Amino acid sequence: MYPECVPADSVLEQEFSQLFNKVPLLENRTSIKELSGGLTNRNFLIQTPVDKYVARVSSNSSSLLSIDRGSEYINSTIAGNGGVGAKVLDYLPGEGLLLISYISGKTFGAEDVGANLPRIATSLQNLHALEAFDHEFNMFNTQKNYLKIVQEQGFRVPDGYLDFEPMVAQIRKAFEVLFEGLVPCNNDLLPGNFIDDGQKIWLIDYEYSGNNDACFEIGNVWAEAFLPIEALEALVNAYYGGYRPDKVARAWLWALMAKYGWTLWASIQNSVSDIEFDFWEWGMSKYDLARSEFTSEYFKKALVAVTTK
Repeated sequence: MYPECVPADSVLEQEFSQLFNKVPLLENRTSIKELSGGLTNRNFLIQTPVDKYVARVSSNSSSLLSIDRGSEYINSTIAGNGGVGAKVLDYLPGEGLLLISYISGKTFGAEDVGANLPRIATSLQNLHALEAFDHEFNMFNTQKNYLKIVQEQGFRVPDGYLDFEPMVAQIRKAFEVLFEGLVPCNNDLLPGNFIDDGQKIWLIDYEYSGNNDACFEIGNVWAEAFLPIEALEALVNAYYGGYRPDKVARAWLWALMAKYGWTLWASIQNSVSDIEFDFWEWGMSKYDLARSEFTSEYFKKALVAVTTK
């Protein structure tokens, strides 16, 4: 199942009827329920006499957040056709609507991620083996772009944020040593973007998808579930089929970069989003973790380990 539904009422039908009426599969809908959890869009479970569908309606902050809805459609289609994500059923460019199939199963929480690391590794391998996605996602470039937007727009920047730019440069240089190329990645696998149907774990939500370093995906999965370092080692070992301390270090450093970059994502959302959510508090929790990790002893060790195979 998708995240818990918010009770539906006639207000949703009044608000979205014109948009949903443009989609043939939704013309004879019998109910609309809003799904909780979306931070850059609104998601709806729509029932018809034939089937259930999920409609994703994007928010007004997509462009500032470096979300390309055209790429999301293309990459979601690739993932759906590859049996990794939900099938894409319709897309209204310019309308902000993507219609995908409903996947029946359990939506993960953080504890579920920790309990299913080998199975998650298999799902990541299947995703990363698909044909190339539409464009590249690089957190170094994304973080730099977010910083430019935040500074130009006068949005809030956490105290001391720029003090860690030299460390970012160190990570970027270290990553060049054992770079193994790019694979199609989701890049935003929060626990809620895993759905377990009992047979396999599906990966949903391709807003930030793009070709990336596999270790970014692995590190981001671990970081978003707030798991201990032992879980990262287990996920890396399951993915690569053996003990790979260089990959553990690479995934850990990518997770650190993700926290650092998503901090500015939260600053932008805090200023422009019409979704009711405390984005600043969410971002500061990321930043506090990043700050402690930039100044940790493990940071120095990881910079060495990532260059040693």
